Amino acid sequence: MNELLVTGCAGFIGFHVAKRLLEDGYQVVGIDHVNDYYDVGLKESRLELLEKYEGFQYYRESIEDDKVIQDIFYKHQFAYVIHLAAQPGVRYSLINPRAYIDANIVGFLNILEGCRHTQVKHLIYASSSSVYGGNKRTPFKTCHNVDHPVSLYAATKKANELMAHTYSHLYQIPTTGLRFFTVYGPWGRPDMALFLFTKAILEEKPIKVFNHGKMVRDFTYIDDIVEALVRLIPFIPEGNTEWGDEWDCSTSFAPYKIYNIGNHHPIQLETFIDVLENKLAKKAIREYVPIQPGDVTKTFSDVKDLEMAIGFKPETSIEDGIEAFVKWYRWYYHK
Repeated sequence: MNELLVTGCAGFIGFHVAKRLLEDGYQVVGIDHVNDYYDVGLKESRLELLEKYEGFQYYRESIEDDKVIQDIFYKHQFAYVIHLAAQPGVRYSLINPRAYIDANIVGFLNILEGCRHTQVKHLIYASSSSVYGGNKRTPFKTCHNVDHPVSLYAATKKANELMAHTYSHLYQIPTTGLRFFTVYGPWGRPDMALFLFTKAILEEKPIKVFNHGKMVRDFTYIDDIVEALVRLIPFIPEGNTEWGDEWDCSTSFAPYKIYNIGNHHPIQLETFIDVLENKLAKKAIREYVPIQPGDVTKTFSDVKDLEMAIGFKPETSIEDGIEAFVKWYRWYYHK
């Protein structure tokens, strides 16, 4: 079987995707330079689990290093590439914008160039629900215009979609972009709400509830993200000969496709905290604060085209997902 590349394999989503593929019998090559944006120890723990699989090969390298990335592509001749490495976080993009250009733009260009020169059969890459930015119409559909980002992070993800389309058109590289909606679950990122809230509640410290609680999110459980992504690997896009820009910007005359991957059941932030309190059997100290620059008040995914394509859509309830996270958190941190 041809080797498959997963970038960002020490990250939250990348770890889960690599683990699932290894369990399914793929030979997985992982790339991750393990930066210190959040707890390096957590990333190392994820890598330790992956390295127990015989079919896993790991490079501690940065996707921003063009020569290293091209050498890896030429050495392995990947059939499929799953690009999940990125600088994440909306709020951090206000503090360190250059990190987003380096990782999300320069790094993605290096991946595209690797695909171009080694005839990769299918590139799947992470976009984000953040690209919907200032859109008011919900649910968010992939045919909606996404030209009004409200954070640099969102702008880089929109740029990734444009870059992918260009390479699909010029070099006939089949690309699939995945707009993830607020992913959560075991082994999650410490900078995200569920992790921050859980830690604070257990330590009896206040949690910051942004926009005075008037936030709605389409929380999506990690296993659902992984299931959809894995099913899409052999689902290689082809150019749509009947494409017309007036009716669908998620497909193209090029071999290019965009999907939403979300739970399609948005949850009020207050309800989310209520469920977490129930699973922890402990009340939160809620500190209500204004909305942060770069944030949006509501996300809500339309996933009809995803379900039509692969016969699957995310369905894990917030109760089941938070319970699984709390169980992992107590195990990992001995709480």
